[in-house]
This record gives sequence, C-alpha cells and structure tokens, in this order.
Amino acid sequence: MSLTEIVWHGRGGQGAKTAGYILGEAAMDEGKVIQAFPEYGAERRGAPMKSYVRISDAPIRLRCAVTNPEVVVVLDPSLMRTIDVTEGMPEGGTLVVNSSEPPSELSQYVTARGLDIYTVNATQIALDCFGRPIPNTPMLGALAKVTDLVTLEGAKESVRKKLAGKLAPQVLEGNMNAIERAYQEVQGV
Repeated sequence: MSLTEIVWHGRGGQGAKTAGYILGEAAMDEGKVIQAFPEYGAERRGAPMKSYVRISDAPIRLRCAVTNPEVVVVLDPSLMRTIDVTEGMPEGGTLVVNSSEPPSELSQYVTARGLDIYTVNATQIALDCFGRPIPNTPMLGALAKVTDLVTLEGAKESVRKKLAGKLAPQVLEGNMNAIERAYQEVQGV
C-alpha cells in the first residue's frame, strides 16, 4: 500500500484548508483514497494553522493528525522562524515553501536532513494573476510539479470545481494562470 501524508502550514486566510481539500479532491478524481482536514489554534485571520492530507491507493484507517509527513507545504515562510515545519519528516521528504528566496537560503530554518527543498514566490504570483495575496492555488501548481501526488490538469480541474461558484470568472481564470505559472517557476536545490 502506498500512503503519502502531507501537512500544509499557513495562517488563517491564506487558504491552507482550501488547498488541502482541493489537493485531496484532485487526488480522489485521479483514483486515490483521501483524507483532508484542518487543525486550528485560534480561529482568526492570521493565526497559524495546519491542514492535513492523506493520499493512498487503499482505504485509510488512521484517524489522527499527521506526525510524519513526507510532504510539507509552507504558505507563510515567517512560520519557519517560530515553528519547526519539518518536524517528523523523513530523509528524502519534500518541502515546498512560498518564498522569494532560493531553496538554499532556507536551510537555516530546516531541522530535518536530506530533504528536497523547493521554493516559489506564490504570493507575488497570486498578486500578479488575480490581485490578492492568497498563495494557496499557486502552491498547488508548484506541488503538482515537484511531486507525483496530482497532475497539473488535475489540480486545475479541482480548483475550477471547488471555486467556480465562489469566484468571479476573471478571478477564477487568474487562479488557473497562477497554478500554471507556479508550476513553471518553482525551483529546487
């Protein structure tokens, strides 16, 4: 059985919960079994929060928080200064960070060793593509590029299904462009 566990680190309002759900739905549409659920501290905009996703080829019997993620996505790089976002990650894990810094500059904030580290300036991409500093959909594009969890088209289709009735058509199209651009611009060590 293949089980992959993912943790999204973000702040309230950045879309970590939505991104986790969208990732899960995209994987489900591609034939996988999924779990996706958030964990909140203080439920307010700007408060640190996590979103968990499990993707598997077989039924998932676990009913707990993810403690040893193979993949960690960080929507707000300032969180790396205050919490260990790589806690429990195994060697060979994948860390994807919303940052304008190159991946090599983030090693000072990483305690786990032997990780594949990627960065993409998702906030700037979001501002350029749909005018709001919400990095979740660009991070889905970056994640599609650096892992085999979902395809680029699967991520885009899941975003379209989840957000089509909630966003104006031009904003939805901006999100599609942001996913594509992050897919192209993500960089690794």
